[in-house]
Amino acid sequence: MSDIPLLPSVTAFLARHHGLYIHGQAIASQSSARIKVVNPANGEAIAEVADACQADVELAVDSARQGFNAWSRTSPAARAAVLFKLADLLEANREELAQLETLQSGKLINIARAFEVEQAAHFLRYYAGWATKITGQTITPSLPSFAGERYSAFTLREPVGVVVGIVPWNFATMIAIWKLASALTTGCSIVLKPSEFTPLTLLRIAELATDAGLPAGALNVLTGGGLVGKALVEHPGTDKVSFTGSVPTGIAVGQAAMGAKLTRATLELGGKNSVAFLPDVGIDKAVDGIIEAGFLHSGQICAAGERFFVHRSRIEPMLEALSHRLGQLKTGSPLDESTQFGPVANKPHQLKLAELFATARAEGSQIIHGGRIGDGPGCFVEPTVILANSAADTLLNQETFGPVATFLPYDDEEQLLHLMNATPYGLSASLWSNDLGKAMRLIPEIQAGTLWVNMHTLLDPAVPFGGIKASGIGREFGSAFIDDFTELKSVMIRY
Repeated sequence: MSDIPLLPSVTAFLARHHGLYIHGQAIASQSSARIKVVNPANGEAIAEVADACQADVELAVDSARQGFNAWSRTSPAARAAVLFKLADLLEANREELAQLETLQSGKLINIARAFEVEQAAHFLRYYAGWATKITGQTITPSLPSFAGERYSAFTLREPVGVVVGIVPWNFATMIAIWKLASALTTGCSIVLKPSEFTPLTLLRIAELATDAGLPAGALNVLTGGGLVGKALVEHPGTDKVSFTGSVPTGIAVGQAAMGAKLTRATLELGGKNSVAFLPDVGIDKAVDGIIEAGFLHSGQICAAGERFFVHRSRIEPMLEALSHRLGQLKTGSPLDESTQFGPVANKPHQLKLAELFATARAEGSQIIHGGRIGDGPGCFVEPTVILANSAADTLLNQETFGPVATFLPYDDEEQLLHLMNATPYGLSASLWSNDLGKAMRLIPEIQAGTLWVNMHTLLDPAVPFGGIKASGIGREFGSAFIDDFTELKSVMIRY
């Protein structure tokens, strides 16, 4: 097969002189600096966006404050209606958004359609349903009455204010939807800062949000590098930051937020996620699970499995079967619907993975499959399987965020639990077994914010998601996000 043809609307959008999206319209940046957006499949620049400056930050925050004043006073039902309409528009423009996403990130077109657009719309509708269900409590105080007076109390949930949403490059559309949906559902306004590698879809979504009826200022988009995000986090006019990204950057964002004026922060960070197979799992099922956990979107998922633990009696046949399966994957253009494995999202990330492969070789780790990067203009990296020498090997401890699965055998369940938990991170993990009773007994012993059994990576909007230990603070999805985007106000009345 060959690449699908680009829609005329996609070609026209790429040819625009992209500015910023502030107060309900696309405007020129007050900075002349530009950032090239590069297609990681071929190394070609496909568009340019503005590299915003401090003056742009001031304008966006001022717009968001005005937008908050209007949006927070909008009725919950009206807020829900706008978000439902935006979900409809995402689906109506599915192919345009998916093609833009594939061009900027190298994501396979089928994944861009299914996850970046269809799942984003599904999540958005789930969030919209909460707009009319945010409630407080009534409380009967136990204060004594001195002269026949009585007391009553209740609580209110009020939006925190202006939210800063910092979006990573791996799922630029879907994660942006999570952030704007959390903010807008609860009555907050938001300024979104996409990654400089993948800013295009968010600029288009902002236009669709205005078409859906979102008032000016409720959603603003600033493109640019890390300094733009830093300026937003530290700005006195912002009230909360929602960040998704690497652990080191997330720690810096959290420190900057607290140091500014105790700005609230939700940090969904990465980690080194464990995947454990008990001896009763068949080889074919295990290989399917490994590919699901570690190689979807070239491993560029914060919750992807990277540390794989297999019983010593099973590891050799499992690695052999996995290598055979990976060798059959069709690697190629992400715009080709028959491609099964595409590039990583950008050149710096490709080079980082090359350095990690060099480290593995220097430490004497055994590279079972892959371990090389492409020598062409695209950012291709072979799907890689590594057998570690010990639990101290670098690739068993340092996040790769790529198509790299590092394995270590274990001998008994006590050792397995120790290996799974011997990490400073705790975003996710998965346990694979045909013995549900044994799995249920092990679940409380595994340190992770999300634990899957006989599955990995898949998320549902009704199930809270977030990390423990160094993998983050706060939760997304379910009703848990409401706590992070609202303030609890207590009211007491004497009568």
